[in-house]
Amino acid sequence: MTDFDSQTFLQNLTTRPGVYRMLAENGDILYVGKAKNLRNRVGSYFRKTSLDAKTLALVARVADVSVTVTDSETEALLLEQSQIKEWRPLYNILFKDDKSYPYIYLSLEDDYPRLAFHRGARKKKGRFFGPFPSAYSVRDSINVLQKAFRVRSCEDSFYRNRSRPCLQYQIKRCSGPCCQLINQEDYQADVANAVKFLEGKSSEVLEQYSDRMDKAAANLQYEKAAIHRDQILQLRKIQEQQHVVSASGNIDVIFAEKSPSGLCVLVMFIRGGRMLGNKNFFPSNRLDERESGVLSAFLSQFYFSGMAGREVPDEVVVNARLADKSLLETALRQARGRKVRISDNSRGTRARWLGIAGNSAKQALGSYLAQRDNLHRRFEALQQALELDQMPDRLECFDISHTQGEATVASCVVFDQAGPRKADYRLFNIRDVTAGDDYAAMEQALRRRYTRLQKGEGRLPDILFIDGGKGQVTQARNVLEELQVENVLIVGVAKGPSRKAGLESLIVPGKEEMNLPADNAGLHLIQHIRDESHRFAITGHRQRRGKKRTESQLDGIQGIGPTRKRNLIRYFGSVKQAMSASTAEIARVEGISQKLAEHIYTTLHNG
Repeated sequence: MTDFDSQTFLQNLTTRPGVYRMLAENGDILYVGKAKNLRNRVGSYFRKTSLDAKTLALVARVADVSVTVTDSETEALLLEQSQIKEWRPLYNILFKDDKSYPYIYLSLEDDYPRLAFHRGARKKKGRFFGPFPSAYSVRDSINVLQKAFRVRSCEDSFYRNRSRPCLQYQIKRCSGPCCQLINQEDYQADVANAVKFLEGKSSEVLEQYSDRMDKAAANLQYEKAAIHRDQILQLRKIQEQQHVVSASGNIDVIFAEKSPSGLCVLVMFIRGGRMLGNKNFFPSNRLDERESGVLSAFLSQFYFSGMAGREVPDEVVVNARLADKSLLETALRQARGRKVRISDNSRGTRARWLGIAGNSAKQALGSYLAQRDNLHRRFEALQQALELDQMPDRLECFDISHTQGEATVASCVVFDQAGPRKADYRLFNIRDVTAGDDYAAMEQALRRRYTRLQKGEGRLPDILFIDGGKGQVTQARNVLEELQVENVLIVGVAKGPSRKAGLESLIVPGKEEMNLPADNAGLHLIQHIRDESHRFAITGHRQRRGKKRTESQLDGIQGIGPTRKRNLIRYFGSVKQAMSASTAEIARVEGISQKLAEHIYTTLHNG
C-alpha cells in the first residue's frame, strides 16, 4: 500500500469533466480514464466496499492522481484516447492495431482506370473502397473484379510501355487497353459496373450484362455475346461464394467474447451490403471489465486513435448495452461529419449478424488460448533446458544476411510470452566492414543495439540468441562485457554439419555444447525465433540490395535528385527501360527539360 491520501485529494477535486491519471510511486502511469464528473468517478475507486480484487490491486499501487479538466465529456474522451495511445498504461485495456487498413483504389482520373491495392493516407485522386480486414481480402477482391470486369491492375509505367498484351489479357483478366484492344467507351462501362458491384449493386450489374448479351446476339456479334455470358456466369458464381448480408449499407459489427482465460474482440466489416471479412483483437483485461466496458474502450481506441486512416461507418452494432452510448455517438458524429448510429440492443437482421460474429469470436478465442498455452509450455521447456532459476520473459535473436558481402543487413527480432513483438523488431544496415565478414557485422549490430539499450532506449532481454557458432558467440560476449551489460544470457544456435532442423547445437559460454531432442518444446521455441530472425534479415537485405541495384545508375547524375529520380523510375518502370529510351522520350518525364534529358542520355550511355 502507498501513502496516498485519497480523502484530502477528493475534497479539492472538481466536479467538471476531464481525464484522470493514476500514478505509481516511480511515476509510471498505471491507468488513464475519463469522467463526466471527476470527483465522483475518481472517488469510486477509493470506496471501502464493492470493489473487486483486481481494482483493489490497482488502487494499492496508486501513489498519486493527476487530472486534466476539459470543457466537455466528448473532449475528455478524445484526450483520454490520445494519452492511452501515447503512454499505454498497465491497467488499461490496450488494443494493438498499429497498421492502417487496406483499400481497393480505382484511378478514375485515367482514361483507362486501374484497380490497385492501397494502404495509408487516401490522398490520391480517385475512389477508395473498404476498409478490408487484411491485404489478402483486398487482393482476392481485385482478383474477382478482374475475372468479372477485366479492368487492368498494372502500374502506369508498365501500362505505357506495352507493345503487345500481357499474360493478364491471355487468361481473360484484362481487356487489353494498353494495346487498344477495347475502346474507351466500353472500358469505362466495365469500370462503372465494377464500381456498382463494389457499392453492392450486383443485381443491377447482372441486368445490364444480360441486356448487353441479348443486344450483341441480336446484332449477330456472337463473340461479344459470349464474353458477356461469361461475365454473367462469373458474377453469379461470386454471388454464391460471397456472403451478401443486405442490399446496401456500411456497418461494423463488433462482438466481445470474454472467458476466465482471455478476451477477444471481433470486428466484422460490412461494406456495400457485402461482408468483407473479420479482424480479431486479443487485449489484456487486468481489471476484468465486463463486455460493455470492453466494448466502450474498444470503440474509443478503434475509431479515435489515429483517425486520419480510420473510416467511421454509418452504423456500429455491438453485443452489449453501453453506458456511454450517447457520448460515443456524439464523438463519432463530430469525427465523421454526419450521424452515426450505435445499435446495442439488436433484433432481426442485426441479431443474426451478431450471431455470426459471436460464433467466429468464440472460435478465434479458443484457437488463441490454445496457441498461448502452447507458447507457455515452450517457455517452460526452455527454462528447464537451459537450467534457469526463472522463466525468461523477453528473448532477442540476431542474424546476418548478405549476397557475397553486398548490402549486408543484421536483424534483431524480439519475443515475449505472448509471441513475436514486431513493434520491437529492428534492422541494421551494416557499413564500413569487410565484405562477407559476418563476425564484424554481428559485432557492429550488437554494439549499436546494446549501446541504445544501455542508454534506456529499450528493455534488455533475458536471453540473447545468436544465429551462429562459437565465433559469433565470442563476439557477442565481448561486446556485452565492454558495454557492461549484465544479466543477459548469450546462447549460440549452430546449425551443425548437416544443417537440418532438429540437429542444432546450443552454445552457452561456460558450458558444454548441448543438443536438445528434436521433439523438445524449448528447441521448437528457439527454432521459431531463429527462423523469424532469418526471415526478417533476408527481407531487409533484399530490400536494401534491390534499392541499390535499381537506383545506383541514376545516382551521381548532375541535376537528378530524389524527386526526378522517382519520376524517371515511375515513368519507365526501371533504370534498364530508361537506358533504352531516346532523348525525346526522357524529356516527356515530369520535371525533365530537353537539355537535362540530353545530359541524362549521355551519362547513361557513356558512363
